[in-house]
Amino acid sequence: MAAEDPSVSGVSGRYATALFELARDEKSIDAVKADLDKFDALVTESADLKRLVRSPVFAADVQLKALTAVLDKAGISGIAANFLKVLTANRRLFAVADVIRAFGALVAKFKGEASADVTVAEPLSDKNLDALKAALKTVTGKDVALNVKVDPAIIGGLVVKLGSRMIDSSLRTKLNSIKHAMKEAG
Repeated sequence: MAAEDPSVSGVSGRYATALFELARDEKSIDAVKADLDKFDALVTESADLKRLVRSPVFAADVQLKALTAVLDKAGISGIAANFLKVLTANRRLFAVADVIRAFGALVAKFKGEASADVTVAEPLSDKNLDALKAALKTVTGKDVALNVKVDPAIIGGLVVKLGSRMIDSSLRTKLNSIKHAMKEAG
């Protein structure tokens, strides 16, 4: 399955594929995905945990001990916890973000979903999120999982990346276009 999907390749792709196949066999894909998403959020929120995950300075046993404490406190157990411990023991914890992203792509493909990265200037209401999902569903014919990122630098509008397509209707891009047009005219 990994060979068919270019977003799932390399070391992270092999680990994600192995985890996906195990989760599918155990009928626990959703539970594993939820646990991995929870761990990814923890890494994003904590500079210390990010350092533990990315730094090669920590010995494997120290990393494993710290990771086990974090997983226990976060309530992450089962296949996801064991998998993260295997990554640590194999000195591959630094690749965990790529593995989680590749696992998410495999889950989406398995469920017949598409995934879109959406950048907005301010958080969207549930009503607007639902409208965006509906609009993207009409384009793709699939349910679309949204990864929403807030970036005030785009000023307004939104940027949507869906597969190889990108739609940039941000105010920043429109203003830059006007600026370039005015430079060429003047």
